[in-house]
Amino acid sequence: MSIISTKDLDIYFERSSSKKGGPLLYIGGTGGDLRNRPNQLDSPLTEFFEVISYDQRGLGQTTKPEGNYTMQQYADDAADLLDALQIENIPVLGVSFGGMVAQELIKRHPNKVSKLILLCTSSGGKGGSSYPLHELELLDEEKKLEKLIKINDLRISDNWIENNLELFNELKINSRKRNTFKPDPENLLKQLLARKDHDAFENLRQINVPVFLMGGKYDGIAPVSNLEAMHKEIKDSELRFYEGGHLFLIQDKNAFKELIDWLLI
Repeated sequence: MSIISTKDLDIYFERSSSKKGGPLLYIGGTGGDLRNRPNQLDSPLTEFFEVISYDQRGLGQTTKPEGNYTMQQYADDAADLLDALQIENIPVLGVSFGGMVAQELIKRHPNKVSKLILLCTSSGGKGGSSYPLHELELLDEEKKLEKLIKINDLRISDNWIENNLELFNELKINSRKRNTFKPDPENLLKQLLARKDHDAFENLRQINVPVFLMGGKYDGIAPVSNLEAMHKEIKDSELRFYEGGHLFLIQDKNAFKELIDWLLI
């Protein structure tokens, strides 16, 4: 079990074996828990990079401090982890909520980041916010799961469900299987409320490293328009969209290949 103690947190992290592509910090999304497998440590990235990932505060096997959490704290946690690992400068990949943390990380600790990959995420502010997931916490578990599936991929409409009910039920079963370890509702809500206030839009023009923006064409959580707004603001950025929704990385076979190719440039 790999634990690093920082000033106010014991951070649980994992890293894949060393590869010639060097280390890569992978910041996961909402409710992430490294005990749920397969995950980023099982992805094609590990064939080329030493992937470092961790459970964020309040989640998984990382400690769960009292009080509310902020985006600034999430970013500082990532920086503290890199300091403890004695890593000065590293490519950072952030997925969904992790992309928001990555934006805050490069804002607060710009020297930590050599390249930035932002997947299915939003800047907040004038660039548009991701879907307000905290509102779903008012729903019962079944309705929440059904809504999540629909906003994950906008092709899954009410009409589609009516004509593909068996497949929709299979999607629900598979979703439950992917998340054996569920976050404590109170700590998940802390993350969702921090996410609600995310706004890194005004800093996007200050980013001075190469940025790769990746999104799903049918993502209802981080819409296409949000990624396009970010692309317009970040001077050294590339934007590509893929066949899929919020989970396009596993829906489009080209996504991982193009991500790895970009990182190896």
